[in-house]
Amino acid sequence: MSRPFKMEIAESEEELKKRLQTANLVNQKEKLQMLWWIKSGQIKEQQEIGNRLARDTSTITRWLQKYKTGGLPSLLEIKKAPGAKRKIHPGAIAALESELKTGKGFASYGAIVEWLKLEQGLEVEYATVYALVRYKLGAKLKVPRPQSHKQEEKLVSD
Repeated sequence: MSRPFKMEIAESEEELKKRLQTANLVNQKEKLQMLWWIKSGQIKEQQEIGNRLARDTSTITRWLQKYKTGGLPSLLEIKKAPGAKRKIHPGAIAALESELKTGKGFASYGAIVEWLKLEQGLEVEYATVYALVRYKLGAKLKVPRPQSHKQEEKLVSD
């Protein structure tokens, strides 16, 4: 049997219950549930919380420590992974964007890959360039096809 613990919960039972009902993420619900059980006096031991939530007692200890040091906002904070470092730096993107806006532009995405290699010193994959130009910058490389005289006459007469 684990030793009983004393924990002061600053929030009221009603506030915890209300936040528990509106919480969207499972992880946050578990943490709020834990605090509500402690505040309402339903649980007296850390091990019992771990058993009810199917969590290791070290996880419960870590959560309680986080709550003690930073309160409810710290406990419910959602950390976001930083993600991968961008392959094309903002300066190169700005240069590419201005190059796309000039009259000459590029004949293909492969030409952009080569341009980035020569002008910016960047080794970038075709798919990365395509996604950047097509979706982030919203540019298209297609040059309008030359129209025949018959099509031009048809457009003018309409």
